[in-house]
Amino acid sequence: MSIEFIGYITNNNSSETIVRQGPALDPTWIETVAKAHENAGFDRALLAFHSTSPDGLQVGQHVLSVTERLNVLIAQRPGFTAPTLLARQLATVDQFSRGRVALHVITGGNATELKQDGNIIDDKDERYARTSEFLDVLRAEWSSDKPFDYAGKYYQVRGGFSHVRPYHPEGIRIFVGGASDAAIEVAGKHADTFALWGESYAQVRDVTSRVHSAAARYGRPTPRFSLSVRPILADTEQKAWEKAEAILARATALQDRTGYRKPADGHATAGARRLLALAEQGTRIDKRLWTGIAKLTGANSNTTALVGTPEQVAEVFGDYYDLGISHFLIRGFDPLVDTIGYGRELIPLTRKLVAGRQAARGIAAE
Repeated sequence: MSIEFIGYITNNNSSETIVRQGPALDPTWIETVAKAHENAGFDRALLAFHSTSPDGLQVGQHVLSVTERLNVLIAQRPGFTAPTLLARQLATVDQFSRGRVALHVITGGNATELKQDGNIIDDKDERYARTSEFLDVLRAEWSSDKPFDYAGKYYQVRGGFSHVRPYHPEGIRIFVGGASDAAIEVAGKHADTFALWGESYAQVRDVTSRVHSAAARYGRPTPRFSLSVRPILADTEQKAWEKAEAILARATALQDRTGYRKPADGHATAGARRLLALAEQGTRIDKRLWTGIAKLTGANSNTTALVGTPEQVAEVFGDYYDLGISHFLIRGFDPLVDTIGYGRELIPLTRKLVAGRQAARGIAAE
């Protein structure tokens, strides 16, 4: 099982510890970070979706135009663009980039934020039911060799057809995120890759087992799995933990200015609740999973971290690989500096470690 490293390209230089100084959409920053990801050896980079942020599809097009090898993972929310239209948009970009596009489907757990884009469905399970229909139509638009009809509760299509198809015959890979039972069900039916936040070993075993069962119900192979985490690295373990505490102190001091804080309405997605339950067990979980920022922000995004030397964090990635994780979505609290640093040691160390385990397994099997 090959591994993939996914980065994260912000629209500007900001994080839980960095207050944005420039515009919300900073083209020079985006170009710089995109090239840094490519040079650091990342396979792909995520372009996020929020109700108030620049459009990730267009940002993704720009990233592809200034890089040669880097793939993009473009996040989109079902319900705001017709699936037939989005299918053609993504296929068009995929053709221009010669197959460097993947789709990250985010149904959205925060009903308050979704209403900023005109969402009228409060019930999360119903939103996931809409997502399932959305993906039915999306795949039909990509694959049907003749006009198709679709009659669902949320989408009705008559004579749908597209002259533009994804670049690769197997199509555009679909990542699905979420932690609720409804999300797991959608993943079982549609996902090529299922995305988890940075959870404990026990939680990863639980979620991957549930996704496996859901896929089996639909007669599909188990999707691949991605884990999102924030590596905090230093040349000694002690320095790494000191760095983590300094990050927490700075994030605490800057909460009002950065906006990275617990939702005012107490809202928490199913994934956030899982991380918060983990944080209640302590700030350090398993070997070196750190929950400090997750607890501070209400786990409002992927906020758990792995703390240690590059060798120690690579070892933990090896543990997750043994649990079935093949994709690692990593981003730092200092976006550009950390991207470069990950490419210097962590990414090559992890690739070497996993290759060694694959070779050992091959010998053992033989």
